[in-house]
Amino acid sequence: MLEILKGVWNFRFFVLSSIKADLLSRIARSRLGVLWLVIPPLAQVAIFSLILSQVMAAKLPGIDSVFSYSIYLMAGILAWSLFTEIMTRSLTVFIDNATILKKIMFPKVALPLIVYGVAAINSTILFFAIMVAYALMGHWPGSSLLWLPVVAGLCSLLALGLGLILGVLNVFVRDVGQFTTIALQVWFWFTPIVYLPEILPEKVRWVIAINPMAWIVTAYHDVLVYHRRPDLITLSIAAVLIMALAMLALLIYRRASTEMVDVL
Repeated sequence: MLEILKGVWNFRFFVLSSIKADLLSRIARSRLGVLWLVIPPLAQVAIFSLILSQVMAAKLPGIDSVFSYSIYLMAGILAWSLFTEIMTRSLTVFIDNATILKKIMFPKVALPLIVYGVAAINSTILFFAIMVAYALMGHWPGSSLLWLPVVAGLCSLLALGLGLILGVLNVFVRDVGQFTTIALQVWFWFTPIVYLPEILPEKVRWVIAINPMAWIVTAYHDVLVYHRRPDLITLSIAAVLIMALAMLALLIYRRASTEMVDVL
């Protein structure tokens, strides 16, 4: 494991330059530039708000605002957009860079880290856009924001761990990518982003209880919506499980690394 981390450190300038190149390619020849990084998730918020705000407005206790549902929704979308961007890009990161992997010797695990770097910057830009929207709505999280880097870090590590495992498996079995795309759509609706967990029937609430992204999104809601620190017990359990997942991902990557180029 130390060899993997050392290899990534030796290629840190490659990782940083690749992140910069990826971001620049997204805004090249675009008049709106970085706005395209925040328009899709905010458009999703607007659509859900228009459709569901009247249904959910009376079921959001603790948020004293006419924009309560939009405030709640934006916090969840911020978490989910970071998670899904890392996951979906990690799924095909080795396949998309097959030519480079065959021609250049460098740690393959650097590629998911490039994905993470780009996603982290995109999420930061979206965060500031949401803070502007919150200010316009008269809502400000206050000192609870100090917990956001911790929660975002856990969200990123969860996505990186799963993304690395599935990205490696996708090299050998391409059905993994198709299955994961569908699974993410289902996962979204079993995560309390557009609704409160309390509105679900009792017989399906256990799904929320074992869903790690539900823990993460709830922590985002605590920090950004309810002005309080996340539940430390839940956060600690999530941290231990996510760290274990990350170690498993590195182990799987290490064992499959030498065979991936041949398969690609």
